Amino acid sequence: MTENPLHLLMNPKSIAVVGASNDPMKMGTIQALSIVKDGYNGAFYPINLTEKTVLGHKAYAAAEDLPAVPDLVVFIVPNKAITALLEDFGKIGTKRAIIVTAGYKETGATGLDMEKKINEIAGRYGIRFVGPNCLGIINSEINLNTTVAPFSPKPGLLGFASQSGTYVAQSLPYLRKRGIQFSKAISLGNEANIDIVDALAYLGEDEQTKAIILYIEGIRDGKRFVEVARKVTQHKPVLAQYVGGSASGARAGSSHTGAMAGPDFLYNGILKQSGVIRVGSIEDLYTHGWTLATQPPLRGRRVGIMTNSGGPATAIAYTCDLVGMDVPRFSERLQKEIKQYIEPHASAANPVDMTFHLSMKKLAVTLPEIMMKSGEVDAIVLHGVLHSGFMQEIYNHVVDLIGGISLEEFLKLTQPVITEAFELPHKYKMPMLVSSFFGREDGYTKGYQDTNTPVFQSPENAARALGSLYHYKQIRERKPPEKIVLPAVSKLATRLINQAKANGQKALDEHAAKRLLAQYGVPVTKEVLASTKAEAMDAARKIGYPVALKACSWEIMHKSGKGLIALNIENATQLKDNFQSIQKAAGKPVPVLVQEMLSGNREFLAGMTRFAGFGACVVFGLGGVFTEIYNDSTVRMAPLADVDAQEMFADINARKLLQEFRGMPPVKIEKLIKIIRAVGNISLLHPEIAEIDLNPIIISGANPVVADALIALESNP
Repeated sequence: MTENPLHLLMNPKSIAVVGASNDPMKMGTIQALSIVKDGYNGAFYPINLTEKTVLGHKAYAAAEDLPAVPDLVVFIVPNKAITALLEDFGKIGTKRAIIVTAGYKETGATGLDMEKKINEIAGRYGIRFVGPNCLGIINSEINLNTTVAPFSPKPGLLGFASQSGTYVAQSLPYLRKRGIQFSKAISLGNEANIDIVDALAYLGEDEQTKAIILYIEGIRDGKRFVEVARKVTQHKPVLAQYVGGSASGARAGSSHTGAMAGPDFLYNGILKQSGVIRVGSIEDLYTHGWTLATQPPLRGRRVGIMTNSGGPATAIAYTCDLVGMDVPRFSERLQKEIKQYIEPHASAANPVDMTFHLSMKKLAVTLPEIMMKSGEVDAIVLHGVLHSGFMQEIYNHVVDLIGGISLEEFLKLTQPVITEAFELPHKYKMPMLVSSFFGREDGYTKGYQDTNTPVFQSPENAARALGSLYHYKQIRERKPPEKIVLPAVSKLATRLINQAKANGQKALDEHAAKRLLAQYGVPVTKEVLASTKAEAMDAARKIGYPVALKACSWEIMHKSGKGLIALNIENATQLKDNFQSIQKAAGKPVPVLVQEMLSGNREFLAGMTRFAGFGACVVFGLGGVFTEIYNDSTVRMAPLADVDAQEMFADINARKLLQEFRGMPPVKIEKLIKIIRAVGNISLLHPEIAEIDLNPIIISGANPVVADALIALESNP
């Protein structure tokens, strides 16, 4: 297996920076300062045409002047200079680069040509690079920071791969205030060479990284992304924010990094298929990621809530319900034990609400420990622990009552922070999340953060992060997908497609589509193609009334509402009349499908469409007349395993219709799985197919049967 190109790039023993100077207003200088000042111990070679020394280091005019070949070169110069400079470093043997410079494919065709040129040069010399249009990397393990913002030297636990440089660099002060520390962070920019899948695979292998977060504007190689993510998420949580799913989001991403976006529902399905947890904001990406990086795995769904206020207690309990957690009423035994430490009017049932109480010993240590030891909870959410932050707030009000002493003297009078509080989650190996309205100015907030217990700025945020812990528990426990072996290609299916293409058709007619589907085990309606009224009557007698009539021509891809379908035909007289009506509506003689009339009140759909970067993707959802009204569907990339299909069933809002419902038997799920998997397999076996639309799939009794089918073909070049 080829070694990931990021191993060397993230761990260089020597770095050259092209664009470093002594001008603090230059971006090259700012990034070079991060390397020099943040503790990197490797060799540093500034490249500058005019300066003899840069930032106290000897400067060199060109790559060929360097005393040794650097492992990594960072380019922060105008894009017109990059091609020649990259070639210079290629000639001396440098194998890794970071191209910070922008102005490539994100700007249009000319920039794309320039990007192809630097990739061609890199390929010639065996160089792998991050960028262009990025802000560099962070490796806290070796104190390496090539970004524009200072990075504190404390080794972190959270790995980050981002198609935005800002979220790697400019967010560092924000993260510092919240006690969040990267293990490794990679700004990917345009991904001309090293992409987000390379970064995900690297972070998945990195022992320091305990959880991974991804900021995504578009994925170019969906198949590889799913393959790598599925492997990584089996042993390490991965979260992602995707922002390219709306029209404006896609437009912004394209102009930002040249990203290839896709519709939101596609990424919802792909991320679920991959085992990646999707979050809705950059704040949740950081904080939920930090939660998963620092907290032990959840053993169950039971949450103990400990607060000194009823409002936050209720908000936490409500949000826990929303994210699938359980807030159980404590046993009488546990309540009795808790009541020894709280006021008579306070609740011990769960949430435990001490009401406004300043005994931090009880709130932060005694009662949480009782809960953890009880065996009745799997996680704790704690709100209201406070110390110096609150005391600073009330100082001006009480100063006259305490003899006018200084704030510093006042703080010395308060009880010291109880450090035992910070040991609890580690001692009992149980997730504990803290909610506080105070930041690091408060001794407890600082203490929790410094010992890797996440502190959230609202009760609801803490509970939502607990939901991500629960979500990852479900991902860890799901059945791994079995090895998928595609069936043999059907000769009849190939013949039907080739014949249609030879005729210049853009699609198969419905009858041909169903014949193709049947070759791959898809259950379809009994039907006969009839060209005349007499043939239709003979077919109806053989099938048995009631029947349905449908115009059948590849040129008529959608028949509903156009007078081209007649349902519930009970006898020959009705059949004759409807046959004639369909011919009139078609405007010309057209063959008619005589089809068994299925009975069933539940209708679903399955289909396939191809998306750039992902190829064939399979859709499943609520079908029939409700398709466009409720838009209740989900998607996965082909081929599908049984577990993929099962998860698709769980995704839709109408999933209860698959179970026993109002006297109707449960759907034979194994048969529905067979249909969905077949759609994906057919798409891969026959790349000439552009789209598949099976709608409705009628549940007849308990059996799913395809009642209508459309197979569209790729346009001839």
